[in-house]
Amino acid sequence: MESHGVDSIHYGAGLAGVHAPGLSQERIIKIERDILSKNDAYARENRHRLAANGNFALNFVSSPGSGKTSLLVRAIEDLKARREIVVIEGDQQTSNDAERIRATGARALQINTGKGCHLDAHMVGHAIDTLAPEKNALLFIENVGNLVCPSAFDLGEAHKVVVLSVTEGEDKPLKYPDMFAAADLMLLNKADLLPHLDFDVGACMAAALTVNPDLQTLVVSARSGEGMQAFYAWIEARAARMAIAE
Repeated sequence: MESHGVDSIHYGAGLAGVHAPGLSQERIIKIERDILSKNDAYARENRHRLAANGNFALNFVSSPGSGKTSLLVRAIEDLKARREIVVIEGDQQTSNDAERIRATGARALQINTGKGCHLDAHMVGHAIDTLAPEKNALLFIENVGNLVCPSAFDLGEAHKVVVLSVTEGEDKPLKYPDMFAAADLMLLNKADLLPHLDFDVGACMAAALTVNPDLQTLVVSARSGEGMQAFYAWIEARAARMAIAE
């Protein structure tokens, strides 16, 4: 389907880039609550639209360098024969990741947030309008690389998937608990590097489960393909469950 010739959307800093030294703590909290309330309303609209069209959406979150884009490229290459996959790419600048996604043949829309540190549901709603995913298509949302801000913003996705690489510390879930608490699945990526690193997989998973006892975890490698079939099975099972619920 056509995307109306639009391949990227640019946003300014928004409140994420604003400093207000004259505001009281109470006023700041009220502003934050208002922002989240409006975002949640847009997220509900997105979720309803996606469900009505049979679109299963995943919001991929991580710190920069976790390998999210490489993981999505691998997943698209492996799954594109089964159903359409469309991608919303979030970055502060450049369209590099969207171009990598398009090289697989998948349609992708780049959202540049400027100084903003996360995608929000309003941005994603406009992107869905532009991409107009086919019925029963998968929607992958690659959020801005950040383990803090995206945790608070519902985009209308079915699940948040947090990607953590073995080149990061195994205590990341304890340092950034809100993100791991908000996620339903953790993908421990770059498993092919484990023989060369001093990384304790068990300790990392234990830390994640301390924060979120319901968090499911998979060890994967976008490069070697290790664990990816288990991830695809997880997607298919959750997508089927969503279809039955609707």
